[in-house]
Amino acid sequence: MSTAPPIPLDKLIVCTHCDAVYALERPSAGQKATCARCGTVLITPRRKAGLQIIAVSSAIAILIVAATVFPFLSISAGGTTNSVSILDAALAFSDGLLIALALATAALIIFVPLARVLLTLYVLIPIVLDYPPVRGSTQAFRFAEALRPWSMAEIFALGCAVALIKISDLADVTFGPAFWMFSVLVVLVVVQDNFLCRWSVWTSLDRTRKS
Repeated sequence: MSTAPPIPLDKLIVCTHCDAVYALERPSAGQKATCARCGTVLITPRRKAGLQIIAVSSAIAILIVAATVFPFLSISAGGTTNSVSILDAALAFSDGLLIALALATAALIIFVPLARVLLTLYVLIPIVLDYPPVRGSTQAFRFAEALRPWSMAEIFALGCAVALIKISDLADVTFGPAFWMFSVLVVLVVVQDNFLCRWSVWTSLDRTRKS
């Protein structure tokens, strides 16, 4: 009885969600390959996606820095007006033992998203420009992916929306420039995640390493 030869490992792809294994067949640009078991997108090649991701990532980095500096909102009540930035809100409980909570909040809504964007740019720019990947690109991209569940900018935006609804009857709330920057930032983060084909990045890094 003859058996089929084993499929090489580089011709297989594994679903990151349910661990289903498939023989690798790269779809055409504009199409996508999804897991038949859980529906997770496995491959999403797009033409000139690298340049688009770099542009979006650069915009995200600029917006994060700007949104941290500019006023996020102003609250007026009883003749008193107070403006706060995102960093002020994150560090509002920075006294005593709560400083750990304040630093964790600042990291999750500011520093982790910024680190992910900078690591992505560090990895993608040389690849898109047809240069060899810079040193440590594999570890940098792996770390960026590990940070993805801890990037909670959109959770912060949702929490702010709920809080503003609750206090709207008690005080006059005015949105500052950072609020609109942060709103755009959340949308761009979603766009970046949807445009980024992680399989293509890993393939490019692996191909260059072997060559």
